[in-house]
Amino acid sequence: MKLRVATYNIHKGVTSFAGRPRILALKQALAQLDPDILFLQEVQGRHDLNALRHASNWPQQGQHEYLAGDTHHSAYGMNAVYDHGHHGNALISRFEIASIRNQDVSDHAYESRGILHCVVPIEGVEVHCYVIHLGLFAGGRRRQIDALIQAVSTSSPPDAPLLIAGDFNDWTNQLSRTLYQNLAVTEVFDQPQPTARGVMQGLRRLGGLSAPIRPARTFPAMMPWLRLDRIYVRGFRVETAEVLKDGPWARLSDHAPIVTELQLA
Repeated sequence: MKLRVATYNIHKGVTSFAGRPRILALKQALAQLDPDILFLQEVQGRHDLNALRHASNWPQQGQHEYLAGDTHHSAYGMNAVYDHGHHGNALISRFEIASIRNQDVSDHAYESRGILHCVVPIEGVEVHCYVIHLGLFAGGRRRQIDALIQAVSTSSPPDAPLLIAGDFNDWTNQLSRTLYQNLAVTEVFDQPQPTARGVMQGLRRLGGLSAPIRPARTFPAMMPWLRLDRIYVRGFRVETAEVLKDGPWARLSDHAPIVTELQLA
């Protein structure tokens, strides 16, 4: 079974400057991308001020429901709540979502974060999907990764196929090794080094060193430099992985989306 999976921080469906709505253009772009499973962060479940200010360009539904439309199923994990609305993570799936659980992993009062866990049955196999958006501070991210490892270990079988994706804010890539060691996952950009570097790889192996892990650059979208977003998998073979940074993707959000083609093992 082949799957097209993407992760995208949509910046609440507005531009970084002036807060102009981009949610309608986002829906069109994502429809062309046509993912089977889409992991979303900074999804606006409700925003009364934008609904009044941009009445003709703002959906009446939550953004997760709007983007799912009539063709996909959606789940929403509300994290940040304020007087005029709320936002959080979401999963949009071509397949039915069998169960939904949102876990609060906020590390302090000024950053509301959560782990959205959805079970998606695909051809008789339960795929466990975890949508995550980690905090801005390194200590908090480490504690949130510990919470993620605990959540995965207690809510899914040890041999279950896993998809863990989102905005990890881990620009120095300090967390991947911890996930690899505890959950036996790999990141979709962990590809063998080019043949020209074979000698260097051999030297690293002789020295007991593993190959360097270099996730994709996804931020800022107009000129990606920081490696913030990830898709970790277990029980899948990665066929392709790319960052979408050209055309409309440079303007729709402050992050560029990642899309990968996977084969269910």
